[in-house]
Amino acid sequence: MSDHVVTISVNGVERSDSVPARLTLADFLRERLDLTATHLACEHGVCGACTVLVDGETARACLLLTVQADGSEVTTLEGLTAGDELGPIEQSFWAKHGMQCGFCTPGFVMTISELLDDNPSPTRQEIIEGLGGNLCRCTGYVKIVEAVEEAVSLRGGGA
Repeated sequence: MSDHVVTISVNGVERSDSVPARLTLADFLRERLDLTATHLACEHGVCGACTVLVDGETARACLLLTVQADGSEVTTLEGLTAGDELGPIEQSFWAKHGMQCGFCTPGFVMTISELLDDNPSPTRQEIIEGLGGNLCRCTGYVKIVEAVEEAVSLRGGGA
């Protein structure tokens, strides 16, 4: 099979590469660009660990082929903030103990980022529904929901 040349803006930097047709976006990000915050777990799109933003909307990088992202803007966890600073969502996870092992955290942070961009002041029920596509084996979700509520406050949302 022949490779395909793709050009993707990743975290604001245009990247061009020749890739096999069946290379997933997750593998492209992790193996070609060394952006390892995009985690691989189920590789079936169920768990949400590989969640990234493609043109501002959440996408499962394990299911999306790199060639499908050609011409798109992709944002990974590494692209949410500049340098070593934690963004409000990450600060909230830290402050509210919203993680234990942390494996699922990047996917949650990306999902929450889209959720809060779309709805800066979600209710608790809207938060719970918004997180429905991400799985965590450690926390029981209570602290994750509290972290989102804290992020709303830090970002200036809420009543």
